[in-house]
Amino acid sequence: MILRDYLMWFFGGLIIIYMLLVIVTYGLMFFFALLKLRKEHRLDQTEMDDMYIDAFYSKPVSVIIPAYNEEVGIVDSIHSLLSLHYPEFEIIIVNDGSTDRTQEIVIEQFQMKKIEKVIKMEIQASPIVQIYQSQIHQNCFLVEKENGGKADALNVGINVARYPYFCSVDGDSILESTSLLRLMKPIALSDGEVIAAGGNVQIANGMNMQLGSILETNLSKNYLVTMQIIEYFRAFLIGRITLSKFNLVLIISGAFSVFSKKWVVEAGGYTKSMIGEDMELVVKLHRYIRKKKENKRIEFVENPVCWTEAPETMAVLRRQRRRWHQGLLESLWNHKSMTFNPRYGGIGLLSFPYFWLIEGLGPIVELGGYIYIVFAFFLGDIYYEIAILLLLSFVLYGVVFSMMAVLFEAWSKNKTFKVADLIRMMLLSFTEIFWYRPITLFWRCEGLLNFLVRRREWGKMERKGISSKEQESI
Repeated sequence: MILRDYLMWFFGGLIIIYMLLVIVTYGLMFFFALLKLRKEHRLDQTEMDDMYIDAFYSKPVSVIIPAYNEEVGIVDSIHSLLSLHYPEFEIIIVNDGSTDRTQEIVIEQFQMKKIEKVIKMEIQASPIVQIYQSQIHQNCFLVEKENGGKADALNVGINVARYPYFCSVDGDSILESTSLLRLMKPIALSDGEVIAAGGNVQIANGMNMQLGSILETNLSKNYLVTMQIIEYFRAFLIGRITLSKFNLVLIISGAFSVFSKKWVVEAGGYTKSMIGEDMELVVKLHRYIRKKKENKRIEFVENPVCWTEAPETMAVLRRQRRRWHQGLLESLWNHKSMTFNPRYGGIGLLSFPYFWLIEGLGPIVELGGYIYIVFAFFLGDIYYEIAILLLLSFVLYGVVFSMMAVLFEAWSKNKTFKVADLIRMMLLSFTEIFWYRPITLFWRCEGLLNFLVRRREWGKMERKGISSKEQESI
């Protein structure tokens, strides 16, 4: 009995200390994000778009879409890109050996014809089979290649790109007309200091969309999708705003991010062997910047919005979260020498420890906390106090911060959802710790196990199309 009591007190105290660390960290992030959004709230973004338009003429962009079996949403995605409000850009769709009708649909819809084009292979990548150009949109190209994975497709797109900056966009993503303009603003105005930027990604399931434009924003009736929307708010509007402020960003979404081609080529491009190729590239850039002793920044920009399709079933979401967490751990381990290394400044001393302790190993501790609560209430007596403290910490971390993220979205310039939808999300936030948080923690632990046993599992994302009819709520 004495040994059991000792172990219960020890593990209970350890988990409480960890949760206090997490809460303090997120509390600080919340504070800095609030300051940033308060400042942005006073600005007229439309007026600023027009004010700085001249600065973008010297920064043409190649928009790269890696596409593998994207026949459901690729046409809408391309239409949204063709509608971008930006002075000069080109669109490069890289068909990564799709086994469906992705290539045939793009060729048919945009009247693609074969062309001859000399390509400089600046990054090692799979050979190109054929290049096509649209006869109705001269800035739109289709690159045919054998299947080699998303990272390989992006490297091919970089080789084909003729402009000094490239923007990576997923094949199921929809950009608002001003998205690229606002994402490029810190790059255009920084005189070369900012070499990469990531945009705000939001979930489009259930939206009313036509030809790549969101006509009406409707909150999904699927509770699983709605919880992901809340989760995205918390990640983008609290976490990444603060990390960006101090140049500590290690992850910018592969669904919508822009990079300096020169710096990416020098850093070696995307790594084909990594599951999380987007995070790996950002970490490689940070490492290369320090090696060159350059004062460069990688930023997150909260105003530009990219709409993407989220999983609607438990099975697909499970595969996605396992893959994401495994990719996170692979990148952290691949660059483990940067952890607590003063040579890498804040990235080594703050960012890497944060991602190791809170993002990487957090699922084990949090899931252990849930298990502890169950055991404590069964054992009774002295364990109740620790169990209640743990439960309160989960409520503060899982519920309060989620609600704050929803309020941030309501206060932001995006104004995506109706008031009734925001209230629904806030009410649903109360249920997160009872079902959504535990199951996602378990899936992330599966990703950690896959990392430990070196099991490579990219997983398959089943696309239904953003504009398709929504499933019944689960």
